[in-house]
Amino acid sequence: MSDGTASANAMYRPLDEAEIGRKHWLTVFTAGMGFFTDAYDLFIIGTVTVLLTPIFHLSTNQISLLNSISLLASVAGALTFGKLMDKLGRKRMYGVEVAILVVGAILTAFAWNFTSLLVFRMIVGYGVGGDYATSAVITSEYANRKSRGRLVGSVFAMQGLGLLAGPAIASIFLGAGVPDTIAWRLMLGLGAIPAASVIYLRRKIRETPRYTLSVRGDVATTAKTVAWVTGQQPAVGTNGAGPVTGGTATRARGPVGSLGNANANGNGRRVKLTSKPFLLRLIGTAGSWFLLDIAFYGNSVSSPLILKLLQPKGTLLDHTLISLGIFAVAAFPGYWLAVFLMDRIGRKRIQWQGFTVMAAAFALIWLLPDGATAVGVFLPLFAISYFFIEFGPNMTTFVYPSEVFPTSVRGTGDGISAAAGKTGAFLGALLVPHLLASVGISGVMGIMAAVSVVGIGLTLVALPEPKGQTLESAAAEDAPEVTAPAAAVG
Repeated sequence: MSDGTASANAMYRPLDEAEIGRKHWLTVFTAGMGFFTDAYDLFIIGTVTVLLTPIFHLSTNQISLLNSISLLASVAGALTFGKLMDKLGRKRMYGVEVAILVVGAILTAFAWNFTSLLVFRMIVGYGVGGDYATSAVITSEYANRKSRGRLVGSVFAMQGLGLLAGPAIASIFLGAGVPDTIAWRLMLGLGAIPAASVIYLRRKIRETPRYTLSVRGDVATTAKTVAWVTGQQPAVGTNGAGPVTGGTATRARGPVGSLGNANANGNGRRVKLTSKPFLLRLIGTAGSWFLLDIAFYGNSVSSPLILKLLQPKGTLLDHTLISLGIFAVAAFPGYWLAVFLMDRIGRKRIQWQGFTVMAAAFALIWLLPDGATAVGVFLPLFAISYFFIEFGPNMTTFVYPSEVFPTSVRGTGDGISAAAGKTGAFLGALLVPHLLASVGISGVMGIMAAVSVVGIGLTLVALPEPKGQTLESAAAEDAPEVTAPAAAVG
């Protein structure tokens, strides 16, 4: 271990070993409300397009585009915000993405035709993509060592509440007899409220201590932020000579002292995502997220269409309530079981076993004679798939990229991974309506089973287990050299 690595580890130690406190939960709430909104906005569109079909005279192609365009736009948002986080800092970008989302959600409520709604949904998606890239990284860089999975996972688990809120609100409007011409606008516009509630909190959050030290080399600011989170003054070494206890810290010396060298580590080597071991990790995080989202978004966004084929005589309200029941009974508990066990059994096991049960459930729907036609056979298997999607790769694919890349490229790695996931989501949401028309529910589930099998192999081959490690160790990162005079951090 280099002197710089030892000094940086001493700086981070109070953060790594701290018990979860108020500042951690403030970060989780600030990030999590964005994910509540993300889920609500991305999944409510499936019900909205059913209402809009006779109003806007939508074709199957137009329904597919409306269901999926936000997901395609989120690819651009994730890539853009991920890169900018590494160049400009986490704080400077945080809050901008949810502001974009709020504007898009409000505009969708006033759309006047298919084209205007399509454009406004792109704005929503761009903000959603930015949120995926920023929130995980910020939460991870504030988290302690033993509970990092729990904290980052709690942010993502707010998606579960968004999944429940969508069909619940739709059911209220449909059950109350609100005219379709008004109901769809209310469903879309309500997505602006929870996101707007955290814009201020996101703009006021402090820059993460990992970024201020590893990228900017700002020892003084890092020490103040660590003390703000933990209530403990961190030790600042003098060229690796050990902790100091008085005076004022200075900026770090060396290759990462400026943003111009933000992708170099403390030994002067440039960190590239295409180098070992990061390329294989990137293939693992991006590839598994891509595969997971094909199945998750393909089935979720098109669930009204799937249930309509399963129950041709059922009403939209009937199908919406069934979706709500599946999310409440299967998906929602799966999120929180994953949060509870993330730091106990590890990310890797949760991910590969989730893909395994998904593959089995989808395969049974595909292979059983009544799997795709009998409600009593299809719904239990469909619910099991949802439980293990959440207690499985839907949770871990979000957590993994925030842990396994060095600080200087963490935003970029996370952004690429999220973008890959949303590319899969776009393809799933776009193609499933057409596949349902051509190969039916059975054929779609057979495809999803094959996708899940590939996810098992990719997880086992490409991803490490970061459970219980410091963020620097999990990211295989050599921390930058930290220097300061023999004095304490004031």
